[in-house]
Amino acid sequence: MQNFTPVSALLGGALIGLSAFILLRLNGRIAGISSIMSGVFTASGPNRHWRLAFLAGLVMGAAIWRALAAEPFALRQDHPLFLLAAGGFLVGFGTRIGNGCTSGHGICGLALLSPRSIAATLTFMASGMATVYLLRHVLRVGV
Repeated sequence: MQNFTPVSALLGGALIGLSAFILLRLNGRIAGISSIMSGVFTASGPNRHWRLAFLAGLVMGAAIWRALAAEPFALRQDHPLFLLAAGGFLVGFGTRIGNGCTSGHGICGLALLSPRSIAATLTFMASGMATVYLLRHVLRVGV
């Protein structure tokens, strides 16, 4: 398996967990990216500033990793635009009806043993697995 990178995966997971812990401890907020992003457009003053800083950190972290990585990752661009648009719409719709996203439920909610987050994360994972199976093995898209 050539894409197996346990060190970077462990480091990335630890940094995500640490940032979620720091935000909860210092700000009393769950690190749910969809809520943080929507708050950028609805919040004002200091409540908006920390959200902008958090999102800037996400973007800068990815940019720094890409600049320092020995072998930069390749972006997949061979998927049809309609599938990307449909996927984006469904993720946004699911985030809205699920009252949170994979980061809020899957990282923070699971750590807090929230039953709602456990159910949401199981639903995310099952939906993702079913989608990959359907696209790759039934419809043969992106194979």
